Amino acid sequence: MKIIRKSTSARKVFSMVKDILVVVRNEFQTMFKDRGVVIMLVLAPLAYPVLYCSLYKNETLIDVPVTAVDCSRSQESRELLRHFDATQNIQIVSRFGTLAEAKQAYNQKKVHGVIFIPADFSKRINSGEQTTVSVYADISSFMYYRIINQACNNCVMAMSNQIQVERLNANGITGESATILSSPIPFEGVVLYNEGAGFASFLMPAVLILILFQTLFLGIGIIAGTSRGENRFHVLVSSSVQRGQTFRVILGKSICYFTLYASWSFFILMLIPRAFNLPHIGIPFDILMLLIPFLLASIFFSMTISVFMPHRETSMVVFMFMSLILLFLSGFSWPQSNINGFWKVFAWVIPSTNGIQGYIKINSLGADLRHISFEYISLWVQTAVYFATTCWAYYWQINKIKTKSENQVEDQDDNLTEDSTDAVLN
Repeated sequence: MKIIRKSTSARKVFSMVKDILVVVRNEFQTMFKDRGVVIMLVLAPLAYPVLYCSLYKNETLIDVPVTAVDCSRSQESRELLRHFDATQNIQIVSRFGTLAEAKQAYNQKKVHGVIFIPADFSKRINSGEQTTVSVYADISSFMYYRIINQACNNCVMAMSNQIQVERLNANGITGESATILSSPIPFEGVVLYNEGAGFASFLMPAVLILILFQTLFLGIGIIAGTSRGENRFHVLVSSSVQRGQTFRVILGKSICYFTLYASWSFFILMLIPRAFNLPHIGIPFDILMLLIPFLLASIFFSMTISVFMPHRETSMVVFMFMSLILLFLSGFSWPQSNINGFWKVFAWVIPSTNGIQGYIKINSLGADLRHISFEYISLWVQTAVYFATTCWAYYWQINKIKTKSENQVEDQDDNLTEDSTDAVLN
């Protein structure tokens, strides 16, 4: 009896594995037969990271064009302008005699900032008074505004310290004493994790995770919409697949997507940061442990949502609507503590939010799994919840197609019975 039971169990396991592999094979065949799916699941994960990283490869702005209005025309004003022009951040491309002329150049977008030195600049310095330097920066782009103001502030502070030292030397205080008195509390700014203050190092880690999530979501949505269109009952699961039962269908599909995106994750999250010199100080094992629940949660989330997509174009519409929302709600560009409670809960429902936070903490900040316990546990909770919702949705779809098939058979039997009765009467 024990031998018979073991052989029966082995046959069941073998049958289940065989059914799952059939679903995996069919899903891969469906994937590579559809050009739209190939674009989303193969070409997009390959091209998007390279394209985005190439666009921001310079990291920071260099030689931002500005103009100068030097009404003082003194040695001190010329020296200050030389300091401005010597920085790598800005470049003085023109000089005007009046502020109105400089404003015209700014309105024509020839420059992104104006430096104005008043006529009494040198006189007030030599008389020991305080003077001002006005900087007009283009705030339509925070990059221009930050770069111009940072360069001008550094140059003005350096010249102010130099003037202070010269005044102390004139009063008989020289050497280190003059340096200490001119700057009793020296300021030293230390930039952590993003030493070059590069825009790509700030933006791209979040975008890379979002590329994985959105291309996966779009690909699964297109496959689901196509299946509905080709199925005569307009349901997600076709009659050729339903024999695998709910769990086997879901497991087969998820293995297909997970296998494909495990390789894309290695390319996007491991090779791309090193190729474009993005932050990559995280331990690969910790990144791998984060990716497992992230990919599973994203797959089951996408499979659940795909049940409610009647057409293949629907996922593209959802993508266009949610793309920027998901990026802003991830918490990397705006602190999560300042996000409204409703949107904070909404962001937690999306797997990309915890995936972005966890990846940034590991790969950019050097954290390990202990430091991302909240994101890690949240992703596993999402995996369990969305797996349950996927099972329910697919079970509902399979029962739906069975019911329609049975109704169609009954209708055919009724029609045959009516035809037989008519033939007998005739």
